Amino acid sequence: MADLQYLNVEKDDQVARITLNRPKHNVLDIPMMNELNGELAKIAADETLKCVVITGEGRSFCAGVEVADHKPEQVEEMVSVFNRIFELVNMIDIPIIAAVNGACLGGGMEVAIACDIVMASENAIFGQPEIKLGFFPPYAAIRLPELVGVAKSIEILTTGRNYTAAQSKDLGFVTQVAPVESFAEEVDKTVKEICMASPLIIRLNKRAVKRHIGTSFFQGVDLVSNYFLNTLMKTEDTLEGIASFEEKRRPQWKNK
Repeated sequence: MADLQYLNVEKDDQVARITLNRPKHNVLDIPMMNELNGELAKIAADETLKCVVITGEGRSFCAGVEVADHKPEQVEEMVSVFNRIFELVNMIDIPIIAAVNGACLGGGMEVAIACDIVMASENAIFGQPEIKLGFFPPYAAIRLPELVGVAKSIEILTTGRNYTAAQSKDLGFVTQVAPVESFAEEVDKTVKEICMASPLIIRLNKRAVKRHIGTSFFQGVDLVSNYFLNTLMKTEDTLEGIASFEEKRRPQWKNK
């Protein structure tokens, strides 16, 4: 889109692809984050899409947030705009894939781990180096304990250490690692698998996963079972899925 300075956006009737494009390492500054928030808001309001892919142009996914934007005269605006990314990501009801190539550091890693699925090429490097500059990463302090536990979160934040793609997968915040030469194909394969389903049922599946978080086991079972019986089973697409299976044909999704 011609009006975007720091992003390349491609969208069809199923998938939105956002490529961070601010040479040379796609470092986020306030104008770039405002652009990203604008695109995420559009995606959150679109009930026809099935998947979102966020990646980075060039050698890096994103090497962090502009250090100059951390200065006292700008930091409140920076934090507000940065937090809006995660608010919007949380509002999006379809799977968001972070396709991570190269450096994924600081605020860039925070954006990646906010996504539902983190796919990494073998050359990806992850880390939260903020401590070396006298900061801590606010969103990572919230999100990482959910993904890797408290002890590993403290290690990541207080050492500022870099982690390879394989190490990150072992830690649990990367879901899949692929060779550099076949990385784009592996991302596309996952996107195609998601896009086989109804957009409505994709959204209901993601909501079901998130619906019980913070509840007890018994509350969670009750919430998700009621959601299954009283929402999912009342959709036309679930009935179509059953019918297509029994009739041995492809389902014709209506998004209803």
